[in-house]
Amino acid sequence: MTRKVLMVDIEKCTGCRICEIACSLHNAKVCNPSKSRIHVLKWDRYGISIPLLCQQCETPLCEKVCPTKATYRDTKTKALLVNHDLCIGCRQCVMICPFGGSSWDAEEGIILRCDLCKGDPVCVKLCPTGALEYVTITKYILLRKRESAGKISELVRRLVLAEG
Repeated sequence: MTRKVLMVDIEKCTGCRICEIACSLHNAKVCNPSKSRIHVLKWDRYGISIPLLCQQCETPLCEKVCPTKATYRDTKTKALLVNHDLCIGCRQCVMICPFGGSSWDAEEGIILRCDLCKGDPVCVKLCPTGALEYVTITKYILLRKRESAGKISELVRRLVLAEG
């Protein structure tokens, strides 16, 4: 299987949060954004919305800090998954991720992270603006992904400073 990644185009995101609802319905069978593996960070004052999800990093910090080695890469999709039988709920992976890619479900006591819907992401199918794409990795895509991560990082930094 050719490796694919989820791409986010923050300039296309309207903040509708359909991705969050679709994800929670698909994974938790409830309409509850807190159960979603994708979260839209919104700054309504500036009209900016940023979908946050696991970036499936080549060298994942979440995997490195996991004391029980509960984080592992799926052999088929290459998604970073969590073995909930090994996970002790320390949340080190949540704290270290610079992209907000993991979250904690306090009700279930588990880490939530995008599993790429086993290679067919529901959020991509239902995104009305095309802000989310599931694309085959190429050099161009990797450059776009790096550029997008930089844009997101810089935008969040500026917004946090502005809110200061």
